[in-house]
Amino acid sequence: MRDMDGAPTLVTGALAAHEAGVTPATIRKWVQLGHLSPAGRRGRAHTFRLADVFAAERAARRRTPTAR
Repeated sequence: MRDMDGAPTLVTGALAAHEAGVTPATIRKWVQLGHLSPAGRRGRAHTFRLADVFAAERAARRRTPTAR
């Protein structure tokens, strides 16, 4: 996703979690595990490319075994 200037859309961890339908703790865990990398910082908070967040969410869905 890109903003009006063509730059990638950067969001905070809390907004990334909301958009991906997970908790902020899950976003932090994806970073710890190397599944998601911060794109920068806004103050003390990491920012993430929204496209990277969605890619990590899709990958997590593929890694999670289905319950039977």
